[in-house]
Amino acid sequence: MTIQTSGGLPPDAARRAKASNLYRAVWRWHFYAGLIILPFMITLAVTGGIYLFKDEVDRIVHADFMRVEPGGAMLQPSALIAAALAAQPGTAVKYTDPARDDQSTEITVQSDEGAKAVFVNQYTGEVLEVRADRSTFAWTVRYLHSFRYFGPNPRKIIEIVGGFSILMVLTGVYLWWPRGQKGGVVTLRGTPARRTYWRDVHAVSGIILGAFIVFLSITGMPWSGVWGGKVNQWANSGNFGYPAGLRVDVPMSHDHLDHIAKTSWSMEQAQIPETAPPIPDMPSIGIDIAVQIFDEMGLHRGYSVALPNGPTGVFSGSVYPDDLTQQRVVHLDQYTADALIDMSYADYGPLGRWLEFGINTHMGQTFGLLNQIVLLLVCIGIVVLMVSAAVMWWKRRPSGKLGVPPMPSDRKVFIGLFIILGIGGVIFPLTGITLAVMIAFDMLWQRISPAA
Repeated sequence: MTIQTSGGLPPDAARRAKASNLYRAVWRWHFYAGLIILPFMITLAVTGGIYLFKDEVDRIVHADFMRVEPGGAMLQPSALIAAALAAQPGTAVKYTDPARDDQSTEITVQSDEGAKAVFVNQYTGEVLEVRADRSTFAWTVRYLHSFRYFGPNPRKIIEIVGGFSILMVLTGVYLWWPRGQKGGVVTLRGTPARRTYWRDVHAVSGIILGAFIVFLSITGMPWSGVWGGKVNQWANSGNFGYPAGLRVDVPMSHDHLDHIAKTSWSMEQAQIPETAPPIPDMPSIGIDIAVQIFDEMGLHRGYSVALPNGPTGVFSGSVYPDDLTQQRVVHLDQYTADALIDMSYADYGPLGRWLEFGINTHMGQTFGLLNQIVLLLVCIGIVVLMVSAAVMWWKRRPSGKLGVPPMPSDRKVFIGLFIILGIGGVIFPLTGITLAVMIAFDMLWQRISPAA
C-alpha cells in the first residue's frame, strides 16, 4: 500500500514538490533583487575600483597643480594663505598640510561663489590652481560612488542597493547549493554560446565574492541617507568616543566637526569646543604658531587645520591617514594654545573603532597595497557577476517577455521567505519599503497576468 500525504502525494514526491516550490520562490526574489540593483552594482564596482587608487590617480590627473618641485625652506602658512586670498578673495577657512614634499599645499577659501580650493607652491608662494572645493578627479569619483553627486536624495539608493545585495548573496547561496550536482559548482560547463556556461560563471563567481559583497555592503551603509544618518547620530550621541576627562568643563559650540573640516565618519556629528571669551585685546596665536604646535604634537603629515570662525572659535587639526592608529583630532584654544581636546583612534568608543575599521578597509586603506589589489579584484569580479547575470537572463527569457521565474505551486512557501525579508527590511528601512512595494506589485501582477 502506498502511503500518501494530506495533499494526495507520496512522501517522497511531497518532499520534492516542497523543495521545488521553495527553490522557485527563492529564485523569483533573487531575480527581482538582481533586476533592481544590477546597474547600480556595476556603477559602484567601477567607481569603487577607481577610488581605491585615488591618491595615485589624482597625482597623475592633476600633476600640473598637485605636484611641486621640492627646494629650499617652506613658506609660513600665513604667507601661503595670503597668496591664496590674493588669487581668490574671500575668507580662508582651512589649511591643509601637504602629505608629501612634492605635493602642493591646499587652502580652502569661502567666497561669494562658494567654497574654493586654492593650490599653492609652498616653496615659492605661487598659486597653481583655483577651483571649486572637492572638485578633483578623486572627489568626483567618490561623489559618483556614493551618489552624492546627484544630490542628497539619490544617496538613499546606497541603502536600498546595500540591503538588496545582502539579500542577493543569501538567496544566491541557496540557489548555488549543489544538491547532488557535480558540474557548475566550482567549475564552468559548456561554452560562452550556451546559457549553462553563463549560469556557471554567475554561480561560481557569486560564491567566491559573496562574503566580500556582504562586507562591502555593510561597511558602505554609513554613507546611506537613512540608515547611515541614524547610526551616525547614535554613534555620536553625547559626543560618543570623546574621552570623558577631556570634555569636563570644556564649553561646546553648536557646530559639528564635519561642518568645518573633513573628518572620519564616526566623528561627523562631534561638537566643536569653544574658546573661552578672550581677555580684551588678547591676540590670537595665529595659524603659524598653531601649525608649529600641531607639528610638535606629532600629527601625521597631511593634516588639515580648520581656522577659528569667530572670537570663540578654535584651531581644529585633524588627520585620517591610512594607518588607523594615526587618526587624530586636536582642538587648540586660539588664545592660550591649550589643547582643549586631543583625541586619537584609541580614544574612540568600541562602536566608533569598529565603524572606522570597516570604512577604512572598504576604502582600501587598512592593509596598504594588498587591500587595494584585493578589493580591485573584487570590483572586477562584481562586474563579471552582474554581466553574467544579464547574459544568462537574456538567453533564458522567452521572446518578448520579461522572463520572471515561475511562481511556486504552493504559495505557503512565501510565508517563511517574507518573514526573512521583513527582518531585513526592518534593519534597512529603505530596503524594506522597496520590498513592500515589490511584493504588492508582484501580487497585483499575478492577479492581472492570467487575464492579460
